[in-house]
Order: sequence, then structure tokens, then C-alpha cells
Amino acid sequence: MPAPRTAVPDKTLRTLVSDIFVAAGTSREHADTVSDVLVWANLRGVDSHGVSRVPRYLELFDKGEANPRPEIVVEELRSALAVIDADAAPGPVALSLAMHQAVSMARSSGVAWVAVRGTVHTGAIGYYTECAAQYGMAGLGIVAGVPNMAYTGSPVAGVATSPLSVAVPAGRHPIVLLDMATAVIALGRIAQHKASGRPLPEGAALSKDGRPTVDPAEAAIPLSMGGAKGAGMSLVFELLASGLTANPIVSSFHSGKPEGRRHRQNAVLLAVDISAFTPVDQFRAVVDDTVDAIKQLPASDPSQEILIPGERGARTFADRLTTGIPLPVPLVRKLCEQASALGAPVPEGLLSE
Repeated sequence: MPAPRTAVPDKTLRTLVSDIFVAAGTSREHADTVSDVLVWANLRGVDSHGVSRVPRYLELFDKGEANPRPEIVVEELRSALAVIDADAAPGPVALSLAMHQAVSMARSSGVAWVAVRGTVHTGAIGYYTECAAQYGMAGLGIVAGVPNMAYTGSPVAGVATSPLSVAVPAGRHPIVLLDMATAVIALGRIAQHKASGRPLPEGAALSKDGRPTVDPAEAAIPLSMGGAKGAGMSLVFELLASGLTANPIVSSFHSGKPEGRRHRQNAVLLAVDISAFTPVDQFRAVVDDTVDAIKQLPASDPSQEILIPGERGARTFADRLTTGIPLPVPLVRKLCEQASALGAPVPEGLLSE
């Protein structure tokens, strides 16, 4: 039976999460960034990548796999290329910096590629590409991580559930925002199914011993989306993100050395200055016309609306800004307990809401 939920205002949640991270040792600036990225995911309905991840971030700090006070280094290789050494900074901190770096460089170069070496847990990657679109640019992002997804033809974790996101600005329509994993279902979604007691879809995951399962309590290894296509995408993301940062993850993981199992991620973020190619208003008009053309297609089911990537999330965002973010009561209680344990303030009345 699903846990009861309580609606928490986004500002209250941002404050709680930021205070938790400050109490855990991060700077206020970094705490606010992590909070903003996690709450953004909840606002868009991507609860698997939202504040439910706070305990995991704190665990990574405790294990020494994430650094609450990283010394991040930005190395500009050429006019449109940069590598950011994240020093195990939380993903929201490193990738937010990377996209702002890419946007800044793209203003003069037209296109910029910024690679991130050695971060931990990306968060919802669409946050960063949407950032580029808000500046009137196109954004693209990919991530490589520690293997947790089966590679086609093998029953064990071979590659990561590496995400891909592309965002482009529109005019009359919301930003077109593709944000997808290379897996049929992400581990965070599996955890949500487990908490709610809902079975997984067929062909989504394997058990620890490699058996297909729809039981979220048994599921341990997600399967790749589209079989070899999703597995191949994850592999080339690893080759690009990890190869170009000289920080291999997949080969290190399979080497059998303990260090290879340490949680870490690499990423690539691109910003494209649309005005370098065509007037931005003209580009936005093309996006609007294209979206209109897709939405006017005949529907297979007349009762179901044809949606564009990011459209459902944008509507959920608007709704939750007004009505609050529906969170499981046990999660809210856990966040409040962790805040109290760290000496961080707990917003008044939160547990009773």
C-alpha cells in the first residue's frame, strides 16, 4: 500500500534541503545549488531524482566518495573546449558550473563543449540543458557512471543507466526538453515501485542472479532501453565522457580492483548559440511550427493527448508550484530527522502538514 503523502511548498523544501547540506559541511552556495536541482526534479514530477536522494548524498559524504568542500578546477583547453575537475563535488554543483561555463564560451565561439571529470550523482540532467535553453541556446548533456545496467547479451551489470538530455527554446510553447535514461527504468523508479508495492513492467529488470523479474523487491539490474540500442548509447557515452577526461569508469569497474567500484561519474555538456546560425526568433518559430505539426497528428487513442518531450513535466511544475510537492510522509519525516541529527533547523509545522 502506498505511503500517505503530504504537500510541501517548494520554498519550504528548498530551505530544508539547503540547511541539511550546510549542516553536512557544504558552503551555502553549493547547498542552494543542490537544493535547487533536487527540488526542480520534484516540481517536474521526476520524484526519483528529487529530494529522496538527500540520504544518498549524505551517505556519499560519510563514505568519503563525495566531497562537501571540493576544490573545483576549470581548465579552458581552447576557445570552445573546457574540462572541469570536480574533485568529487555533488553533481548539481559540478554540472551547473559546467553548463554556465559552456553558455559563456558559446557566446563567443558559437558552440562550446565542457567535460566534467569525477563528480557524483548527476541529479536530473534536464535541469542543466534547460538552463541553456533559458539563455536562448540549445543544450545537450550526457553522463557516464558506474555500471548498474545489463549490457545486451549479458545478465550482469555491464554499463551505466547513462542519461541523455537535449533542450531547445520555443516561442509559444514551453521549452522542448528531452530527458531520458538509456535503461527501460532507472534505479530510482524501481525504488519508487518498491515503496508503493507496484510491479515493474515486463522486460525492465533482472534480479541479482540474472533472472527477469517484475518484483521491485527482487530487481537489481535494469535492462537497457531498446536492447542493443540503449546499451550501445551507454557505451559510447562512457567512451566520450570518460575517455576525453582520462577518467575511465567501465573498464576500471570490471578490473576487479576495489577502487573501480567507487561511485563516480563523468559528464559532457554542450551549449549551442542559436544566434550564430540563425535569428533566435526565427528558430523559435520553427520549433513552434514543428510542435504544432506533431500535436495535430491523428491520435491513436482520441482520449489521449499527443505530448512533446518535457510538456508533461512543465505542466506538473506549474501545478506543484501552486499546490505544493506531494511527498511520502516517511520521506518528509526522514529528512526532518536527518536535519535534526545534523543540527539543522526544521521548518515549523512541516511534520504536521
